[in-house]
Amino acid sequence: MTMTQPPIFDSQSPLPKVAWAKGSYVYDTNGKQYIDGSGGPAVYCIGHSNEEVNAAIIGQLGRIAHGYRYTFTSDALEQLTEIISTRCGGTLNHMVFVTGGSEAVESCLKLALQYHAARDDMHRRKFIARRRSWHGNTLGALSVSDFLERKTAFEGSLIDVARVSAVNTYRPILGACAETTAEVCAKELEDEIIRIGPEHVAAFIFEPVVGAAGGCVPAPETYAVRVREICDRYGVLMIADEVMCGAGRTGWWRALEQDGAEPDIMSVAKGLAGGYMPLGAAIYNDKVAAPINSVHGAPLTGHTFTGHTASCAAGVAVQTIVTRERLVERVRSNESTLKQMIADSLRDVDAVGDIRGRGYFIGIELVANKETKQPFGSSHGLHIKIRQQALANGLICYPVGGNVDGINGDVVILSPPYNSTDAELTEMVDKMSLSIRQVLAIERPRQHD
Repeated sequence: MTMTQPPIFDSQSPLPKVAWAKGSYVYDTNGKQYIDGSGGPAVYCIGHSNEEVNAAIIGQLGRIAHGYRYTFTSDALEQLTEIISTRCGGTLNHMVFVTGGSEAVESCLKLALQYHAARDDMHRRKFIARRRSWHGNTLGALSVSDFLERKTAFEGSLIDVARVSAVNTYRPILGACAETTAEVCAKELEDEIIRIGPEHVAAFIFEPVVGAAGGCVPAPETYAVRVREICDRYGVLMIADEVMCGAGRTGWWRALEQDGAEPDIMSVAKGLAGGYMPLGAAIYNDKVAAPINSVHGAPLTGHTFTGHTASCAAGVAVQTIVTRERLVERVRSNESTLKQMIADSLRDVDAVGDIRGRGYFIGIELVANKETKQPFGSSHGLHIKIRQQALANGLICYPVGGNVDGINGDVVILSPPYNSTDAELTEMVDKMSLSIRQVLAIERPRQHD
């Protein structure tokens, strides 16, 4: 591919002002068109301005916008509960609806603590989380996260959380190779539970496919099943954070379904209502629900906008379309095609270290040295420049930094709408490849200055 224009990125430029959008395309107030190759931050799973979803929201607003959850139930809430329970399968039949991913994770943590409290086991207060994970911006969710740039300013007020290694076959931990990463990392979790004392551990939280903090890093085969076994052995709850990778993003409605594991508690948001209204959920199984309902009567993690009626109506409409049009199945069947398109478009770019992910959640890790996997130094600001160059080229993608050690590392994420056409996917990949090449054309020479 030849570059059709010189790089014009400027990381200090003000953001464009959005005007309107339709399907996979967004337009700013100057009339510039962008193709949404990342669904915003992996949110807009059926694109923008869907008339059926808009009509459902307007119809709900015409009846009542918000029936307070602790005064009323509603058709929208009950319908969405049934949809999610069906899509999750197994015993994940209970949920608390919230307004976003951070709030969903916060509720998951509280449900874990409440479960142990209801069982008169107040010693289990400790959480274990993985390095290079992101779980959200509330203080609890931030505490279990490991994204230095986003949490340093809040250190000193965060809860103490135990850490185990990131699980990444491209960058295996010491003592492991790609083939043994699952078992070595599972054993590390077990050793950490024993070190702390199982009687003190409330839950282990992890992303089945790590999003922004790692750049679409999937759990290796057998890892989730081993984690399930270990958690059961020591009475530790297993929390799957599927805010970014769930609701069909990986080609399965539950990302962990592909891994053959069911968590005790899970968070979902982003694609649940596709960005049409703020919505998330903390979902939990019958085992967790039983003591909570018996002792406390209900979860103790509700808020004013829990089960917001119009938001639930949006979720019902989005999930109805996703189911009717078999979009999760479409994502699953197209995964290999999308990965191959990306690989072909970047075949001669020697900075491409790894192409990974599942479904329509694919990350491209860029490295300064392909043999040693050395990342570009953070001083390059590579991901920021790619983001700006992509916008200049009319593409919205999702580059992130710090994926290697919290400071260094650059990944470009593509997470398109599930219903993107083949032509749109081609346009996304072509513009992403062009943007990466344009930025590297400047950064590669600067690397040797």
